[in-house]
Amino acid sequence: MIEVEHLSKSYGAHLAVSDLSFRVSQGEIVGFLGPNGAGKSTTLRILAGFLGATSGRVRVAGHDLAEEPMRARASLGYMPETSPLYPEMRVSEYLAFRAELKLVPRRARREAVARALRDARVEDVASVMIGHLSKGYRQRVGLADALVGDPPLLILDEPTAGLDPNQIREVRALVRRLGRDRTVLLSTHILSEVEATCTRAIVIARGRLVAEGSIEEIRAMRRASGVRVAVRGAADAALAAARGAVGVRSAEAEAAGDAARLTVEFDAGADPGEATERLVSALVGAGLGVRELVPHAPSLEQVFSELTAADDAQGGAGEPGAAAAGDAGAPAGRAAGKKASAARRGAVKERR
Repeated sequence: MIEVEHLSKSYGAHLAVSDLSFRVSQGEIVGFLGPNGAGKSTTLRILAGFLGATSGRVRVAGHDLAEEPMRARASLGYMPETSPLYPEMRVSEYLAFRAELKLVPRRARREAVARALRDARVEDVASVMIGHLSKGYRQRVGLADALVGDPPLLILDEPTAGLDPNQIREVRALVRRLGRDRTVLLSTHILSEVEATCTRAIVIARGRLVAEGSIEEIRAMRRASGVRVAVRGAADAALAAARGAVGVRSAEAEAAGDAARLTVEFDAGADPGEATERLVSALVGAGLGVRELVPHAPSLEQVFSELTAADDAQGGAGEPGAAAAGDAGAPAGRAAGKKASAARRGAVKERR
């Protein structure tokens, strides 16, 4: 559905995206994950056809974005982090206007709007002015906009940004439901969102690919994790022995009567088997009896932190600062805004 090959984007001397390659297959819900400034929004704007690449190739639904831009863009619905909503328009009017801009045939617009309202779960506010909606509903109207024309691919940039916990749960459920019969590429820096919503993840940092795969495959990229150990003996003695073992990064202990439960984290570069043997030897050498030992997997947060921290230490690409990005895009944004306003005034006149 999406094929990205050696994609790069530079702003002057600054490289925002660097030699990025990945694929998203039909029917997947893929999380596009990275810290703020990693290059996520720049990449998505290129995929959606709103920003030109410096080099590389993008194919959407089999269409080369550079050679067949209209066909490629007709196959996708794009929801930017801040949707271009018009507060003085009613939801249904706005979606009809957007259908016209997307060249949905006149005879099909009414049904296209009705379907988008239904799929985004905003039918109940169809006649409400957008400026009167809550943040959660405005996000869902932005999603309805992306759904106009029933595209098989959705590209969503931070769809839960700024929402409260209840609104986040609603949007996540909506994305999962939409993903049953569509392909979804969802950008976020919220790790719980990826775990709750996505089947696979792509991780970038400083504009470069650092990992991709299922959530479990990405967790497994962290070579060493740790163990939980139940020992017979005093918690203080167990903690001192564990912290003294070679390969142990950290250890915490919890007393449980005449026993203790340890949670031990190994060094990132340690061999987990060897580190476990050294830990057990240290505990037994301190006169403590090992009752139970269970490996535990690293959290996605730990893996993400290590992957992106290692890349940050190397320096390199990434999205420009807010001021630089804003300056670079301001003239084009103002021109686009004037064109959209003129088109909207024409559409309103025509309806009158």
